[in-house]
Amino acid sequence: MKHLKPIRDDASKDGITRDEGKLRDGFSDKLEPLEALDLSKVETVNDLVKGMGKTAFAGRKVGEAADILHEMTNDKDCFVVATFSGAMTVAKMGLIICDMVDRGMIDAIVSTGALMAHGFIESVGLRHFKYSHHMDDTELYYKGYDRVYDTVELEKNLDDIEIIFNKVMDKVNSDEVLSSSKVCYYLGKYLAKNAEGRGILRQAYLKKIPVYIPAFTDSELGLDFALYNRRQIAKGEKPFAYNPFIDLEDFTERLKAQKKLGIFTVGGGVPRNWAQQVGPYLDIIDKRLGFGGGFRRFQYGIRICPEPVHFGGLSGATYSEGISWGKFVPENEGGRYAEVYADATIAWPLIVKAVMERMDKKAAYEKSNGKI
Repeated sequence: MKHLKPIRDDASKDGITRDEGKLRDGFSDKLEPLEALDLSKVETVNDLVKGMGKTAFAGRKVGEAADILHEMTNDKDCFVVATFSGAMTVAKMGLIICDMVDRGMIDAIVSTGALMAHGFIESVGLRHFKYSHHMDDTELYYKGYDRVYDTVELEKNLDDIEIIFNKVMDKVNSDEVLSSSKVCYYLGKYLAKNAEGRGILRQAYLKKIPVYIPAFTDSELGLDFALYNRRQIAKGEKPFAYNPFIDLEDFTERLKAQKKLGIFTVGGGVPRNWAQQVGPYLDIIDKRLGFGGGFRRFQYGIRICPEPVHFGGLSGATYSEGISWGKFVPENEGGRYAEVYADATIAWPLIVKAVMERMDKKAAYEKSNGKI
């Protein structure tokens, strides 16, 4: 008779036992073995991220996210939407977005207005600063220092970009009905002609990538737009009309035309949900109107956000939850997702740099073999 070992001391009370003769080795069930992270073998960021992918916790998620970003970047049929929220540009992450644009990792951007406003400031050569804990917030206010956690945006910067914003708007036909993507296009065009170095709106303009700001009035750019219109009215001139549904319909038609969809998200909030709602929107167009809609879902997804799901907030909504809304393809139907619960200023650079190195390695190999 085989010896039966209880799973726990009181297991026999429930009649639960473990048959040692049938214990599995992990490999027989196709479980993937973990590997210790050996820093002595790490020479590149990609080496590090690949090694992290074979460990556990957030480190493993960083590795998985890099694999999925690389996969959907190489998938020629996949249209990738990137959504950004949080103070990522004042936190000096803006050039990572530029890298993603320049390297063809993303095809459309959905962002908060604040992130683009701070990025525009950076693009015209103005500076952000470290916050000094020796200064309290009242002192910061009187000196014109706007604190963003541990960084400082200058009120003077905001005044300076309004001057540029007005110059840009002066050249736009006042009969044109504007949306956030149109405003971003004109700002990017200005940067391409007048600014040195890379910037998000500049690179997006050069690569013909649309930039959408769903909550446009919740930003310095939106306030500058409102002030411009107030001045127009005060001068007895025509203000600009603004229609946010131009963005919604443009974004919807772009995604409707694609074979596959991917999404890369930093943070959450309005940008994330606005981008993800395209699936339900196309679905109800079809069901309620009977024409012009369709069934479109994201097949790839990467989210970098430290908010846990149990707080019940939008930024903590999982991809699994999104499946129930018809936003995402389930994994058993080919969906590929990674949710990285980490500070984006730590995880995001590692993920993108690892993929850049993989792309460079592939390009070097193809060049050496006469394929390019």
